[in-house]
Amino acid sequence: MARSSHDASDPTAGTGADAPLTTSAPLDGPGDTVDTRAAAGKTPDGVKHTRAAALYTGLVVGAIILVVLMVFILQNLDSVPIHLFGWTFDLPIGIGMLLAAVAGALVMATAGGVRILQVRRAAKRK
Repeated sequence: MARSSHDASDPTAGTGADAPLTTSAPLDGPGDTVDTRAAAGKTPDGVKHTRAAALYTGLVVGAIILVVLMVFILQNLDSVPIHLFGWTFDLPIGIGMLLAAVAGALVMATAGGVRILQVRRAAKRK
C-alpha cells in the first residue's frame, strides 16, 4: 500500500518548508501555533546548503539555458536586415534576438549597479 505524504507513520512527513504549523503544547490563546518547520538554509534532514552547491546548481541551470538558446539559434537561421543608427546588418533571426536580449540584460545590470551604489552611499552616510 502506498503511503501518502501526510501518513502518520511517515517519520519525515511535515518537516519541509511547506509543512503545516502544529502545536506541541497549549499556548496563550486560541489559534496560537508553534512553527515546527526546518530552519532557513537547512534541508529537512539537517544538511546545510553551501555556496558550492548553489554554484553547481547555477552552472547546471546555465548549461540548460545555453542548450536551449543554441537550439533556438540553430532553428532560426533565416537572415533578416537589421537597421540600427543608419547601419544595416544582415543577421540570422536567432542571433539578432540573442543580441537584443544581451543588450537588455546589460541595461538592466547597469540600472541595478547604479541602485546598489546609491544604497551603499546612503548606508555610509548613516
